[in-house]
Amino acid sequence: MSVADITVQFDDSRARRNAFILAIGQALYGSATVIMFTTAGLIGVEIAPSKAWATLPISAFVIGTALSTIPAAMLMKRIGRRPGFMLGALGGTIGALVGVYAIYTRSFPLFILATVLQGVYQAFAQHSRFAAADMASPAFRPKVISWVMTGGVAAGLLGTSLVMFTTDLLAPVTFAGCYAAMVVICALAIGVMGFVDIPHKEQSVAAGAVRPLSEILQQPRLLVAMIAATLSYGMMNLVMTAAPIAMIDCGFTTANAAWVIQWHVLAMFVPSFFTGQIIARVGAEKVCATGLIMLGCAAIAGLLGITFGNFAVNLILLGLGWNFGFIGGTTLLTDCYRPAERAKVQGLNDFAVFGTVAVASLTSGKLLYWFGWGSVNIAIFPIVAVALSLILWVTLRRRAIA
Repeated sequence: MSVADITVQFDDSRARRNAFILAIGQALYGSATVIMFTTAGLIGVEIAPSKAWATLPISAFVIGTALSTIPAAMLMKRIGRRPGFMLGALGGTIGALVGVYAIYTRSFPLFILATVLQGVYQAFAQHSRFAAADMASPAFRPKVISWVMTGGVAAGLLGTSLVMFTTDLLAPVTFAGCYAAMVVICALAIGVMGFVDIPHKEQSVAAGAVRPLSEILQQPRLLVAMIAATLSYGMMNLVMTAAPIAMIDCGFTTANAAWVIQWHVLAMFVPSFFTGQIIARVGAEKVCATGLIMLGCAAIAGLLGITFGNFAVNLILLGLGWNFGFIGGTTLLTDCYRPAERAKVQGLNDFAVFGTVAVASLTSGKLLYWFGWGSVNIAIFPIVAVALSLILWVTLRRRAIA
């Protein structure tokens, strides 16, 4: 039995229902994020004081997420999951409204504010995967986490479709319609998250003494969980951010880049239909290691050439590696804390994840500009090597103790 299972009342039936609702919420939040990622840089080109600042809205989004992860976790501990999710979606709704106004008035600072608020929404929405595990038994936990992540499949399809249908909806103001659609999506999310059924009293149960964070972090399995989730997300973002720009530089069209990104998003989330079952069968550590190896293979594909096929294989393997590494790390993390320690451990984990993603998003363009597409892929190898070495060390140590 893990430390997460002390004196906790499990209810897999309610966990299954919550996972379904949280997956819908994930689809809505993800659709808003796809719209933002697809259009923010293009809007920045139009309204930023310089094209050099065009990608700043995306960086602001990630930084907004990173800075909000710990406050979001602590607030959910105080008020509960359902109000927390609804509050986050409200922030997203306000951010989308600000985005519409910013586009109409061509105010770059206001648009930055809009993306920061969307980042706050993401900080709350990212807790969906943890919330799904709150009431699930240990054997059922990997499955519900995986089920929630399947919402990303719908997000990839719905978000890109909405961009195509709403870009000129409020012409002549290009992209204002996209953010008007985002207002509707976020408002719907407020209503959907109102059906989450996780009693607050069960989230705040104090099972034994609350350990200091320094003691919790001494668990090798927790370090593996955090490193797998953090580095999988960071490396994925590093390459994904640079890939469309690299494709355009290599003579491909925007439509070519959009097709590759769409398949990348599907590769990120389609495996979620069975990732949980794989984790339950072979263990989270092996799934994390497999994901990291896939990320290394993605980098190799990126270095072998600059054909359309190279870019496609690179991004698809990147998505698969992210899925195994991130979901595997998340599942492993849920076994490493007591119920009363959830908020601070989950908050610290997501701060590490999105802090790393922020650094990756800022670094990606610099590597591409200064050293080229190959350098972006080469940067993955030492990170994969360190992460795999840690997983191997923890596995051998556990066997020695056993």
